[in-house]
Amino acid sequence: MIFLISFFIFLIFLKLLFFWLWFWQLKEYHIGRFVTHFKEGQAIKKIISGFWRLKYPKFTKKIIIISLTSIFLAILMLLRGFYFSVFYLIIIVPLIFQIPTAIWKKRFLEKARKKREQFPNLLVIGITGSYGKTSVKEFLYTILSSKFNVLKTKEHKNSEVGIAQTVLSELNKDHQIFIVEMGAYNRGGIKLLCDIVQPQIGILTGINEQHLATFGSLKNIIKTKFELIESLPPDGVAFLNGKNQYCVELYQRIKIKKKLYGQEAKTALLENVEGAKAVAQELGLTEKDVWKACREIKGQLPSIKLKKGKNNIDIIDATYSANPDGVIAHLDYLKTLIGKKIIIMPCLIELGSASQEIHQRIGRKIAQTCDLAIITTKDKFKEIKDAAEKEGMKAENILFLSKPEVILNKINLFCSPGDIILLEGRVPNNLIQLLIE
Repeated sequence: MIFLISFFIFLIFLKLLFFWLWFWQLKEYHIGRFVTHFKEGQAIKKIISGFWRLKYPKFTKKIIIISLTSIFLAILMLLRGFYFSVFYLIIIVPLIFQIPTAIWKKRFLEKARKKREQFPNLLVIGITGSYGKTSVKEFLYTILSSKFNVLKTKEHKNSEVGIAQTVLSELNKDHQIFIVEMGAYNRGGIKLLCDIVQPQIGILTGINEQHLATFGSLKNIIKTKFELIESLPPDGVAFLNGKNQYCVELYQRIKIKKKLYGQEAKTALLENVEGAKAVAQELGLTEKDVWKACREIKGQLPSIKLKKGKNNIDIIDATYSANPDGVIAHLDYLKTLIGKKIIIMPCLIELGSASQEIHQRIGRKIAQTCDLAIITTKDKFKEIKDAAEKEGMKAENILFLSKPEVILNKINLFCSPGDIILLEGRVPNNLIQLLIE
């Protein structure tokens, strides 16, 4: 009987351990993001759902070591009769491993910095902002690659470790330009990245309340994004989005060479193309060169993918990431298309005190654009729904549905061939699989 009880407890422990490690991985091991989820009440919901649905982390070396250590200690504790104390290991072991991880990371970043210094003639272009970073990076890479040997950071590689990995594993003497997308969740984060790659050109794509909860205030977000511009050398060049009010205000403070771009752009896609175009022309490409390269872009945002869904329904996959301005931009794009328009999205996270107003803004935009809205998480559903209804959307056309099978059933009843579904943010993977051919 004791063996059966121990075995049952061990299975529960294993299930929760893998969920917990998946959750840590999802938050990029960032304690601030982790704590924010508890403050916003989302972590408890994930823990409850995680108990019923098994979640596995990606089994990296770090995850394997933490898992094996936790399992070994759990077995020892169960053999000694500490049945329920084993669950403390789920929290304690990952936290303890943060210490050697921090030491390793410091050495790893220093190694990357020293390698970067071996290429004094390399031109580094840093890109940061609350939104638009990936689009500008991809557009700029496409344009500059027509004339130069260009290296760029890969998808989801905009943190310290990701950028350092790119430097150490890919950067070589043949590269003339290195385009670096820079992300951060707290003050000093962008400066740290700049210390590693030493950019001479900086692009600030725009600022909004994304990750407000981890930064603490919009003021901190602005200061952090401006760290890129402050890190540029005296002969560096700063490019800022002229459509963003915070960028325009920061522009006045810059003492080095500076340029605003995108003031006349009508959509987010032209804003981002204009940013890439401005930098390319600064590097000597002509207008003809730029637009010849732009033909390869084919008028699409790199952050979205067009797919064919079942029953000949068009799918706009914007699940790469979600932020307030990105959602609005994608809804603007959706508005230009023909057919019934449906958005499926979760509520946005890490917006802090601005969350209510932002979701109300999204609700109003949904009402102006969509025939049906399905929100997959509940925390700010009321704000979206109330704002959409005030804008004239029927209550029965803005729904909270979390189960993929139920969502699919609603889509099948509502949609006809040629209609368009916008998948925004982290919607369930199994829902995507149900919708795509």
